[in-house]
Amino acid sequence: MKPKPLILAIETSGRTGSVAIALGEQMLSEAHFSGPMRHSAEIFPAVQELLERFNRKPKEIEHIYISVGPGSFTGLRIAVAMAKAMNLANAVKIIAVDTLDVIAANASDYIKGEKVKDLNKIATILDAKRGQFFIAAYENEQGQWKKTMADCLMTAGEFIENCDGKSRPVWLLGEGLVYYKDKFEGEGIRFLDEKYWNPRAEKVHNLGWEKALAGHFADPLTLQPMYLRRPDIGVSR
Repeated sequence: MKPKPLILAIETSGRTGSVAIALGEQMLSEAHFSGPMRHSAEIFPAVQELLERFNRKPKEIEHIYISVGPGSFTGLRIAVAMAKAMNLANAVKIIAVDTLDVIAANASDYIKGEKVKDLNKIATILDAKRGQFFIAAYENEQGQWKKTMADCLMTAGEFIENCDGKSRPVWLLGEGLVYYKDKFEGEGIRFLDEKYWNPRAEKVHNLGWEKALAGHFADPLTLQPMYLRRPDIGVSR
């Protein structure tokens, strides 16, 4: 039997980043950065600390799973650059995971922790600036979140107008709600607790492992962050 790969998972698309290491499907540990936008300062020390805790060396990492956006321009570039460098140095295989999918995966934890039974439809919300938001919608099918609306840009008003929460409520989560939750309030709309809004490296690993089993590895030569819209020049996000 082939040994399970040592995996590094990175989540730097959001305000508060995290990294995790795993052995195949088994999560070993996850580390969160100390504060918002500490990605560049803390990513390497955090990875090194996790590896040392389990007596592992960087050269032993076989897979790297990254959250590729949409999200923070700077954070996405850090993750992509690190993945490409590791591939070049040690032929590490890369898996790219949609950030909105990573956030959606938190809803399963919410269902388990809060014992909510009517949570079947969700939408993930990220701030895209200029009054717009990155949004995707999902429905729960046998424990899996299936995307029913692809990642797109829209205003809160456009989302409310097109949201059908009358038959079943639509639950919202994501960092875009931190400052703009009130803009999304409406009939049939509910909100997950704020502790479930942030993308996490653990979820990057979970989704990445599924893609790895299917052989959906990224081409390091063409790998790019998924911005949906190019960032404003000179604006740090």
